[in-house]
Amino acid sequence: MQRIRLRYTKRGRLRFTSHRDFQRAFERALRRAEVPMAYSAGFTPHPKVSYANAAPTGTGSEAEYLEIALTQARDPEKLRVLLDESLPTGLDIVDAVEARTSGLADRLTASVWELRLDGVDPADAGRAVEAFNGAETVEVQRMTKNGVRTFDARPAVVSLETTETHSSQADRPSDQPCAILRLVVRHVTPAVRPDDVLSGLRAVADLAPPVPAAVTRLAQGLLDEETGTVTDPLAPDREATGALMAAPAAAATAPTPEGSA
Repeated sequence: MQRIRLRYTKRGRLRFTSHRDFQRAFERALRRAEVPMAYSAGFTPHPKVSYANAAPTGTGSEAEYLEIALTQARDPEKLRVLLDESLPTGLDIVDAVEARTSGLADRLTASVWELRLDGVDPADAGRAVEAFNGAETVEVQRMTKNGVRTFDARPAVVSLETTETHSSQADRPSDQPCAILRLVVRHVTPAVRPDDVLSGLRAVADLAPPVPAAVTRLAQGLLDEETGTVTDPLAPDREATGALMAAPAAAATAPTPEGSA
């Protein structure tokens, strides 16, 4: 059984696609592309697809990940192209590698987010960010199925800063002046989401954007604690594949021992 790991996006209007909607669209794409999927056992078999840490509905993303299991081996890049052609524009398959290591979900320990605050003066946003970063605790509330939950959002935030330029990958609902924030947040329990950080900015500095923020996940992966950066979670699989391909080439070019036929 072959396992393929894919990175996909949620762009533009497709950021409003729920995780369940994406699952349905992806399973249709698997059928259209005639992918030889492995299925679960039982009375209602399902294709073996593992999703990892999906972004909240309403946020864009350049870094969503999933893994599929196949009954027949396929070239990852050719499979990526077929699946990408079978999905609507905005739900794009942008990377594919064969799984050569374990624990993809364990390597998704942090995310990088960009928050576009239309109608907010950058200077006001800067003062709010300073207040948030300087606070020891930032209590926020979130409505859950069990009622209102209060928790401290501050420990999960690795870095929060204003930036003068937006990422070319982020959604841009308008070209009007705005404040842009760059956020790096650890994946903890309970999860601290971008809207929780916005609630924190409102709590510590009374920063309230006049329109909903345009939020895009730029990356997610393993957090480098020393640099505060987020690394590519598919890199170990690429390195392992490269090592396997290099081994036969090295053996073929190795010098023949003296006296051998």
